[in-house]
Parts: sequence; structure tokens; C-alpha cells
Amino acid sequence: MPPDLADTLYDASLYAGLTVLLALLSLPAPPPRRRGSLAMAAFALAMLAGLWLLHAFGAGIDNRTLHDILREALLALLAVAVLRSVLHFVVHVVLARFAIPSIVGDVLLGLSLIAYALVRLNAVGVNVAGIVTTSAVITGAIAFSAQEVLGALWAGLALQADRTIRLGDWIRHDGRLGQITSIRWRTTTVRTRNNELIVIPNVQLIKDKVNIVARPDAAERTLREVPFFVAYEHAPSRVVATVNEALQRAEVPNVAPQPATQCLCMRFEDHRIAYNVFYPVVDVGRGRETDSEMLAHVFAALQRAGMRIPMPQRDVFLHQEAADEARHRQVDERARALAAIGLFAPLTDAERRALASEVHPCLYARGDVLFRKGDPADSLFVLSRGRLAIVDEDARGLRQPLAAIEAPGYVGEMGLLTGQPRAATVIADGEVQCFRLDKAGFDAILRNRPGIVEALSQALARRQEENDATRQAQGQRAPGDAERGRAREIVRRIRQFFALGG
Repeated sequence: MPPDLADTLYDASLYAGLTVLLALLSLPAPPPRRRGSLAMAAFALAMLAGLWLLHAFGAGIDNRTLHDILREALLALLAVAVLRSVLHFVVHVVLARFAIPSIVGDVLLGLSLIAYALVRLNAVGVNVAGIVTTSAVITGAIAFSAQEVLGALWAGLALQADRTIRLGDWIRHDGRLGQITSIRWRTTTVRTRNNELIVIPNVQLIKDKVNIVARPDAAERTLREVPFFVAYEHAPSRVVATVNEALQRAEVPNVAPQPATQCLCMRFEDHRIAYNVFYPVVDVGRGRETDSEMLAHVFAALQRAGMRIPMPQRDVFLHQEAADEARHRQVDERARALAAIGLFAPLTDAERRALASEVHPCLYARGDVLFRKGDPADSLFVLSRGRLAIVDEDARGLRQPLAAIEAPGYVGEMGLLTGQPRAATVIADGEVQCFRLDKAGFDAILRNRPGIVEALSQALARRQEENDATRQAQGQRAPGDAERGRAREIVRRIRQFFALGG
């Protein structure tokens, strides 16, 4: 016969009090570790209250079977709350530093509930052992039905016990890349980069090949590779050097500083050479976006170097007149861009056209560094599209914004005309189209008409005074009296740099 309900109430009160005590002991722990303790304590108290109500008003229930079912249901729910509270406190609070897999707690909870069920069945007079041992059919059915469940259970235990895969890992399984969001006793859930949830049976993960692409706490960064192609007319050594130099200077979000980004020649194909860029990624989940950024920088670097990305081979016949007309139109466009720059106002139209034929088009992607403070210089950049950010950079890499240049504009004039090192760092703020003018392109004009040196020096002096005013407004050093008459010093530097004499 089952024990009296009053005795059961006494035991239930002790167990419910245990859940409350464990919840209070869990309060000093971090929020993730104490999560659920208060809820289980409240649930246990609610089940205890249900038992008290059944004790107080259960006499009015004429059906004894219904009374027993209600009592056992309340006791079973109370047992679930107590067992979960105890296991949660032991695994997530007392033994938290050992990082016990969550599946261990789930298995222990299941075994504890089975033990509780056997005890309660025995308490109400049901001989479970006798029923199972006297029925070979039931025993065989249970063993057969439990085979798959036990296999999934052992697979889940194996995955978490040896920490083959962990929460937060990026894995590639069956050709799909995703991040592990949960590992249960039977299945593992993976979220792909398209925000799709894939539920994979643990048995399948044990049997199949799984690539662990990245781990959040790993010391070494995952390397991603981005392929691109260049025509045969450009030497691989030059292509590799050009791309490596451009990417080392570029500032691309989500790319780790170490190990260094590297471009390698991979193979020769029918009408092109294949290259790969290998770079360390910070967040694998944003890998596709970073691949796009890297390709944009590679494209800009190849364009600046005049390297051609091959297309399918076709025989195209152009009339020489059409080609000449296209070149003239291109020179006219560049000459108009130079005419909009105050520095070149002293030049004649013919001289500006001569300069326009000497400039080199340069495309930059966001984050590309045109030059850094202290770099040697002998060129000027004419901005025809986009925006440039000018910053002051110290030896530790700390930066302070100085100015921003919108198209049309120019930067690096002191490097072109005097050859002095760069005074600031210039970075592309978005996609930028520039024309680079080197010293060689300006040399012939100054030798033919050295008189324009005075006019150029005046323009440079005004630009320097504007830069000094910007620095003064930002609390930096103000221009001194000796700098007011800097035009004469600029003239001397220009003549010395271009060896004009006089």
C-alpha cells in the first residue's frame, strides 16, 4: 500500500526546501551558471503547494484512482524539479571550472528519473522486475527499440566527452559551412551563413568526415583563400610583388594582422595564370564579405599597375583612327581634371595637355593607403573621383584626422616639386579614382619654362598655410613667423630637386 500522504508531504517539503537552498547558493555565481535555479525552485514550491491542496481537499474526491494519479503526477513533477536543481548546481556551479559537457547532466537526469520511477512503482506495489523478467517478448522489444536511442546517446556522449566539436565551432559537413549552436544527446544544430538551421544526428557526425574550420578561442587564425587571374603578359613575380605590397598597405576590416596576407602563383591555365590570396580572417561568419573586400583591393592594385585581367580570347579589329580618337578624348578628360586644380593654374593649355599624357590612372578601394607619413616622395595624386582622408600618424600607429579631400583635388604636391618625405598619411575613404603624376612628367615643363617656379611656389606656400591653420585649430603647433615667408624656401627646394640651377 502507498504511504500516507501526510508522510509524503513531509518528505516533499524537505526536497522543495533543498531546491530553494540550492537556488540561494547559486546567486553569487555568474548569471549563465545560475540560470534556471530560481525557476526550478519556484516550480518545486508550486508542486508542493499542489500536494498540500490535495491533502487538504482530496478527501472530497470519491474516485481513489484519480486521487492516486494526481498525487503521483505532482510527485513526479516535483522530482523533476529537485533532480534538475541538484544536477545543475553540481555541474554548473560546484564543478564549473571543469567545463563538464551539458549532455552529462542530461544523461544523469534521465537515469535519475528512471530510478525514481522504479522506486515509486515499487512503492505503490508494482513489481517491475518480475514483469520484465517473466516476459521475454517485452524484454526483446525493449532491447530492440532502445538500440538506436542508445547509439545516439553514446554518440552524443563521445562528441562532448572528448570535445571533438564544441559550441561556437565553425565546421564544414557534407559540403556546407556553419557554426555549432547546440549539442544535445541525440542531435547537433548548425547555423549556416544563410541563417539556415541544420539538425545533424550525432551518429552521423561520428561516422562522417567533419572539417573544423575555426574555433572562437583558437590562437591561430583561419586562412581563407581568394582566387584571381592575370594575363600571361605579366610576369608572375611582378604580379605577386604588386598584390602583396598593396594588401600589406591596405586596411581591410575583419583581416587579422598575423600571419601576413600572402599572394601566391598557383598554376598556368589556357589563357591566364591563376593566383590565390591567402589571408587570416577574424570572423569566419563574415568571410564572404571580406573576400569581396579583398578582391576589390586586388582589382585596384592590378589597375594601378596596368596589369590586365584576361577575358575569353576574341579577334577584334580596330581602325587606327578610332584608337587615336579614344586616346585624344582620354587626354582631354585628364587635362580638364588638371585645369580644375589651382596648383596648375600657371600652366598653359598645351602644358596641361602634355602633363595629362604623362599621368597614370590609379584606382583605390576603401582602406587603401596611398602613402604613409615619412615615405619618400616624388609624385602627386590628382583626385578625380571619391574622397581621401588625411591623418597624422605617430610611431606607435596612433592617428589624428587632419583633413579630408573631395574630388576634384590633389595631394602630395610637396613630394612632386621638392622631393621631401610625406608629411602625413593619406587613405582612400571609399572607392577613389586618381591620376598619379611623377617627377619625370613635370621635369620637361620646368626646364622649358623655369619662370613658373615662382608661381608654383606661391601656390604651395598658400596650401602649407592652410594646412598649418588646420593644425592650429586642432590644438597642434601654430605656424611661426619664419614660416610666413616660406615661398622663397620652396623655390630653392624646387630648383634643387629638378636641378634647374640659379
